[in-house]
Amino acid sequence: MQKYNSTKGFIMTVKQKIDDIVEQLGCIGIVPVIKLEKVENAEKLAKALRDGGINCAEVTFRAAGADKVISRMVKAYPNMLVGAGTVLTCEQADAAYAAGAKFCVAPGLNPKVVKHCLDSGIPFAPGLSSASEIEQAIELGLDFVKFFPAEQAGGLAYIKSVCGPYTSMRFMPTGGVSADNLNTYLSYDKIVCCGGSWIVPSKMLDEENWEGITALCRQAVDKMLGFQMVHVGINCQSPEEAEGVADMFDNAFGFAKKVGNSSVFASTCVECMKQPFKGKMGHIAVSTNSVKRAMYQLKARGYTIDEQSIKCDAKGNPTVAYLKDDFGGFAVHLVLKK
Repeated sequence: MQKYNSTKGFIMTVKQKIDDIVEQLGCIGIVPVIKLEKVENAEKLAKALRDGGINCAEVTFRAAGADKVISRMVKAYPNMLVGAGTVLTCEQADAAYAAGAKFCVAPGLNPKVVKHCLDSGIPFAPGLSSASEIEQAIELGLDFVKFFPAEQAGGLAYIKSVCGPYTSMRFMPTGGVSADNLNTYLSYDKIVCCGGSWIVPSKMLDEENWEGITALCRQAVDKMLGFQMVHVGINCQSPEEAEGVADMFDNAFGFAKKVGNSSVFASTCVECMKQPFKGKMGHIAVSTNSVKRAMYQLKARGYTIDEQSIKCDAKGNPTVAYLKDDFGGFAVHLVLKK
């Protein structure tokens, strides 16, 4: 139920705030963990992250002036999902929230800080690494937590093992996560996103290498999405033409023909439509590790998703989506990797 404020009307409960943040983090997938010593570089770092496709940050209180960094980032980019990390006290949580942090994160679970934040309307994700701590989090009313230190505490195997009895818990692994194991973590549906500092290495921060940070962000995003061309669809005018084109690919290249209800495949790389479908020339299918995250990134890159084309699985996760823009006369659609 929503709370009512006489001056602001209905406002979001802290649970609704957390769910909203979890939804955003699930789309972004990667949370850069930042220790920024030079407050004056806050806006430049925020821009570098956004230019690389990562519109969020966890600014840790391990550096003095973290609240000032948060404030400057949020003022420069109001829609950026900026949170505070290493929040160990109620005072730090208050300072972070006053500065504009949209959520707070801690390396451990301190019930006093958790209760203070929830009572104050501050979305909070404590760190934990054991079943006992998960039960404490549930008792406090939480269903989204930081799993820290992820690799040292057992990694994905441990998270999967505890999700058996704790089915409602969602995780943000941090600690030992890198470009090499990011997709391994994100492949599990109980993992919302992953935190890590590899995208913003201290050396690049010291050198003020914003272009380098942007490049690391873009590489991480592209690797996370794992885009690959799957097949090309050719618009034929009839079932007979579709079979004829498929036969040509079979005869020429040994691409075995497989007749379906609406199309004829030549191997898996060419789809001959039995009648004209989307696109002037046909369509191109691009697979991805996450259609949801791919749609988010493509929208950020200026492309429009055909919302009517989105198909979802039984859990409501998008599996297919078309872009509204044609590429050289071809419609383009995303498809979830199998």
